[in-house]
Amino acid sequence: MKREASVKGAFYPESCVDVEYLMEQFDDILNKALANSDVLAIKPRAIISPHAGYVYSGLTASIAHRVLANSNPKRVIVIGPSHRVYLNGISGSFYDRYETPCGDLEIDREYLEVLKEKFDIEFIPEAHHEHSTEVQMPFIKHYMKDPKVVELVYGDINPINLSKICEYILNDKQNVIVISTDLSHYHSQKEANQLDSICLKGVEDLDIALLKSCEACGIIGVEAIVMAAKKMGLVSRILDYRTSADASGDESSVVGYMSAAFLTKGHL
Repeated sequence: MKREASVKGAFYPESCVDVEYLMEQFDDILNKALANSDVLAIKPRAIISPHAGYVYSGLTASIAHRVLANSNPKRVIVIGPSHRVYLNGISGSFYDRYETPCGDLEIDREYLEVLKEKFDIEFIPEAHHEHSTEVQMPFIKHYMKDPKVVELVYGDINPINLSKICEYILNDKQNVIVISTDLSHYHSQKEANQLDSICLKGVEDLDIALLKSCEACGIIGVEAIVMAAKKMGLVSRILDYRTSADASGDESSVVGYMSAAFLTKGHL
């Protein structure tokens, strides 16, 4: 059974050649912009990454996935909100493989079964046409040495409960987490910057109270990873922030994008 790609050709290119070309463009921009920075050497335990079309948020996502690869994980658990299907809880990707333009990734069914038994994770197939998680997979395929993956799509769930899942996952040093979210939607550039600054500050300071005022489609996942990071003594680092106006030039109605890393102290 394969989790077939559902938004290739829309959110990201359909062909491997075109995906690789974009990744090379992102890397070239990052290499030039961060030539004198230590950020490309960090080794995160978890990241926050956006999930819009690559033309808008791909650069922001690429830096997060690029540094996540430094951790050389055995397993990557991608957690994102359901946009199309109502869920009461979480659905896991109980397939064998995950399709990407540059080849399939192996899904760790055995580990997913462990999570299912421990946290009552379901399998709702219609939830796995979800772009918030899918757009992360070509980055994982490009930057990492074919780790196993798990896709968790959540709906109506208490962030405290999701944070417990994150803690459990991160207690295994071979695991890393990708939390998928975009920030504010369809405000002016000025308004978006003001609103998104709340989210950035909340993540940077691991401030749960501040995140209650954060406008983000994946706010449950953000709150969960911040709770887990705080409890586990991790520290955060904002990697990039921009809006869709950086690509479109239209500042009248924008979407905000952030990437961030969560690291053990001393790995900043």
